[in-house]
Amino acid sequence: MIKVKRAYDTPGKQDGYRVLGDRIWPRGLKKEEAVIDRWLKEVAPSTELRRWFGHESKKWPEFCKRYAAELENKTDAIQFLLEQGRNGTLTLIYAARNTEHNNAVALKRFLESSLTGGSRE
Repeated sequence: MIKVKRAYDTPGKQDGYRVLGDRIWPRGLKKEEAVIDRWLKEVAPSTELRRWFGHESKKWPEFCKRYAAELENKTDAIQFLLEQGRNGTLTLIYAARNTEHNNAVALKRFLESSLTGGSRE
């Protein structure tokens, strides 16, 4: 099972293995409060893609497409995440304010399509 959760939300046992997939640590959040099992910067969108997207909802479909293309080249990290999702609950942690259009949501979609063999866009 793969879930997403905002870094500022209270961690819970039901979160399972918690992975932060952002390139930058969440502002104002102490590492000991975050309860992050792994900070996997390599699955974060490139700086260029993140800046281009700017969390603009109208760019969401194109962001997902470009981000999926970046993730295709990160096979070790993706395999690690898939394994965590197969073995229990994997919670992808993100810092963005937008709960619907952020890299954790796009990464979850990418991972789930990898598990089912479906389209990643």
